[in-house]
Amino acid sequence: MNLSARIAAPTAALLLAGLTATACAPQTSDTSAKGDEKSGTLRVWLFQEVGNKPKEQVVDAAVAAFEKSHKATEVEVEYIPVDTRAQRIKAAFNDPKSAPDLIEYGNTDTAGYVKDGGLADVSEEFAAWDEAKDTDPVARQSVTVGGKVYGAPLFVGVRALYYRTDVFEDLGIEVPKSQAELISTAKKVHKAEPDLYGLAVGGAYTYGAMPFIWAGGGELANESGGTYKAAINSDKARKGIETYTSLFGDANCPAAKCASMGGNATVTAFASGKAAMAIGGDFSHTAVEAGAVKGKYAVVPLPGVAPGSIAPAFAGGNNIGVLKSSAHRTLAVELMKSLAGKQTQARLFDAMGFLPTYTDVRDNAAKKEPFIAPFVQTLNAGAKFVPASPGWGQIDASLVLPTMFQEIVSGRKDVAQASDDAAKKMDAAFAAAG
Repeated sequence: MNLSARIAAPTAALLLAGLTATACAPQTSDTSAKGDEKSGTLRVWLFQEVGNKPKEQVVDAAVAAFEKSHKATEVEVEYIPVDTRAQRIKAAFNDPKSAPDLIEYGNTDTAGYVKDGGLADVSEEFAAWDEAKDTDPVARQSVTVGGKVYGAPLFVGVRALYYRTDVFEDLGIEVPKSQAELISTAKKVHKAEPDLYGLAVGGAYTYGAMPFIWAGGGELANESGGTYKAAINSDKARKGIETYTSLFGDANCPAAKCASMGGNATVTAFASGKAAMAIGGDFSHTAVEAGAVKGKYAVVPLPGVAPGSIAPAFAGGNNIGVLKSSAHRTLAVELMKSLAGKQTQARLFDAMGFLPTYTDVRDNAAKKEPFIAPFVQTLNAGAKFVPASPGWGQIDASLVLPTMFQEIVSGRKDVAQASDDAAKKMDAAFAAAG
């Protein structure tokens, strides 16, 4: 999940925030189950949401249907806190006797959990699962490591551009259609309304900055033969970094205030009426609706470099995986399909606002709730994911990219030096992860 998403509201969890500490843990011993029992009790760990009751109702319905069709089988569901999930899941990987059969996990945790030896390879079952063919490619990528599938995507979260309709109308300006227009519009707004950030940006907002790197053809890292090498210091990536960091300063978002801001802070600035634009997630909708700008904003996809294009966004979200130690593998895989299937995802959207990972289910959701249309457009235009390496957890937890942005924004380093230094740290993390 990247926890980034969990930020504002019912969104559960894009868990990107360095909750991936498990990625650097030593690999566990082989805990593979020795049998495959066809009855008994299945234990499931799911994440506890801020408002968990609606999620429980959806899960209870899926579990009831599963138990009805699988006689002599019971399912016990426990909701665990997200902020302590790393320790609990790691402990479960090491102690099969107390471990659940299935877990919900953040999609940026996949590679680390695979390295830890905790997740079962379900490639064969996933390939034979009829519903899986409609899975969004990026969501599929989030359960894939080394060409093998280690779970089923549960929901996805993505970001787009929130803007103040009243401010744009008062100033007679159009919604930006390109990255260049986005920057000029932000500066135009701040010049006319000095009390407003034109576009709220944050030096610690990694997932708000990534689209600028990707839009110009840059990458965070490149993979070859199963090994990742940092690409954050390539010419194309540097151009994106320059574009993003150009938004810090007295012309838009003063570095003294904005360099330390993360995603939550930029969304809060917008929701409270202190910014004319912000990059926020579908999961930010509830927080914005509860703020001072209710009824005075709209959302469009974040524009890319070419006029009319959409910048690639990071696709966060959560997955459901079967533990390698489960003594009920066949049943656990069937339950995984039920909990992550189309019907359950459609119900989770209705109950919690979680974006489905199936393209057809997501399109239906957009027809029901128009506010998610720009997020669906963004996903359909081609979202991206972080490197599928256990080293990413260390990179994220060590704040490698926020440090790079902050060094540039503060003037301590230029783009070339800061990106070179970030690349060295990334390569060290990739190498250490094996």
